[in-house]
Amino acid sequence: MKGNASDTPARVLVLLAEGLERFGIPALEALAGPRIACSADFAGCAVRAEDVEMVDAVVLDKLGVALVSGDEARIERIRSQASESGPILAVEPVRTVRALVDSGRLPDYARGYRDGVADLAARLSQAGIEGAEELLHAEAVAEKDVTWGLSQIGMTSSKYSGKGIRVAVLDTGFDLKHPDFPGREIEAMSFVKNEDGQDLHGHGTHCIGTACGPKKPFAGPRYGIAHEAEIFSGKVLNAGGEGDDQGILAGINWAVTQKCRVISMSLGAAIEAGEKHSAVYEKVAKRALKAGTLIVAAAGNESERPRKFAPVGHPANCPSILAVGAVDEKGRVASFSNRGLEPKGGQVDIAAPGVDVISAFPMPFRTRKLSGTSMATPHVSGVAALLSEANPSATALEIWSLLTQTAKRLPLLASDVGAGLLQAP
Repeated sequence: MKGNASDTPARVLVLLAEGLERFGIPALEALAGPRIACSADFAGCAVRAEDVEMVDAVVLDKLGVALVSGDEARIERIRSQASESGPILAVEPVRTVRALVDSGRLPDYARGYRDGVADLAARLSQAGIEGAEELLHAEAVAEKDVTWGLSQIGMTSSKYSGKGIRVAVLDTGFDLKHPDFPGREIEAMSFVKNEDGQDLHGHGTHCIGTACGPKKPFAGPRYGIAHEAEIFSGKVLNAGGEGDDQGILAGINWAVTQKCRVISMSLGAAIEAGEKHSAVYEKVAKRALKAGTLIVAAAGNESERPRKFAPVGHPANCPSILAVGAVDEKGRVASFSNRGLEPKGGQVDIAAPGVDVISAFPMPFRTRKLSGTSMATPHVSGVAALLSEANPSATALEIWSLLTQTAKRLPLLASDVGAGLLQAP
């Protein structure tokens, strides 16, 4: 992608053929320059943005992808070598992606009022004012024992906990001191420049809460699914909820290296109708599946039903990434949830609760209610962990099949809800 200034380097994703040591890296050195780093050289294969500022390229060895920076002439030389039979298979620009949370499309004054009340409650709680805790958790009171989403996917009768299963959530990080997660195994890594793994946004904590939150939280209803899973929090979105493909792919490479059975990604970018999916991400997802890791991603929130139906966004539109749409408490498709409009990939594979979802949020709030395909995605990721526990010898593709085969059929278009509503084992 070309920078605004002439001295701003372009950044691209380079998909390498299998057998990197013999083919891809030497070809890359000849085209990109000699300063090439490999993720295998870093602890845990975690390539942080600060670690590779001065290199020409970094190779993510588990994925077979290189992240290359350089002037337009260098990038054009690399593009010219891309072919289906050579060491360089494809070259794509680095895209910007965002957290996929829906604002509820409230008017500005209503959003301001809501957020002002929440902020006031937090300040009162910090000051020890009586009644502040009740105000903070007023949303949670209506769902006394379990959230509506967990109830509808059958979590109350599931005997599984995700024990021994590693789940990676690539998002805005996690509130590492959240009181609902004492004693949990949490591995936090940041792929965002100049930010550590602490969640400064809230979106990541919310998603981790749904996928892997506790069976008995400090206050309010149960909101977590795989309550004994091992949590791998990869920060790939900054404090503003924004990131790019470089950080996401570095996070995927790290999660695959750590043998996570599930990667949950409530993030993405809008695409135009008819736009093809990323060849790089598709190959990455296939290689991840082969390594035993299922990637689950949000379908996107660009629809404005019934007036507008937007296609499943990047990277969920890749055929080898499980795309999740959102439904509300009444079983209706969420007004913002994207539709599978592309016959050759880009479909919605399954639906899950995604409207007014209560889950963890950074302190002092503790919990918050959010909407989006972002909220639906970790429901699926958490259940995938339960299925992995129940079927320890199953491949990642078999877990995918179990998710869709056991889904509850809905009287709705498959292009909106895929196989139907997610169900826990």
